[in-house]
Amino acid sequence: MNIRQAVAADLPSILDIYNDAVLHTVVTFDTVPRTMEQQEQWFEQHGKSYPVLVAEDNGLVTGWASLNRYSDRLAYARTAELSLYIRDGYRGHGLGKTMLEAILREGKTAGLHTVLSRITEGNDNSIHIHRVFGFEMVGTMREVGFKFGRLLDVVLMQKML
Repeated sequence: MNIRQAVAADLPSILDIYNDAVLHTVVTFDTVPRTMEQQEQWFEQHGKSYPVLVAEDNGLVTGWASLNRYSDRLAYARTAELSLYIRDGYRGHGLGKTMLEAILREGKTAGLHTVLSRITEGNDNSIHIHRVFGFEMVGTMREVGFKFGRLLDVVLMQKML
């Protein structure tokens, strides 16, 4: 397994993994799959300050992680929001932990100060992994999302780098 900086050629794989999550899970509150054009715009918003990593196994992108701009207001420039997605069939084998460790290291190197993570209720594995890496629960947003016919809470976790 190789973890490296994402490049534009990885976007189809990143999009495939993300859209699978859109259609089959509540880990994202997007309800309509993204287009390649949207994914390209997303990628262009990153760079050295907001890294994107991929995990690759024998040429197949098996997961990706990014630190995303939290807000376009300049006072938030050192705050990022975490995204982490693992390809179906590769979950539950420690890749998420490996990716989380790598993206946090990249965020610190990039000069970020704090990382936020919004986790949908019931995703106990994700909450556990975040705690292992020093994230603290800072609140719960009640019934802020509606997906697959139900209202969902979101836990907000934070880590200072």
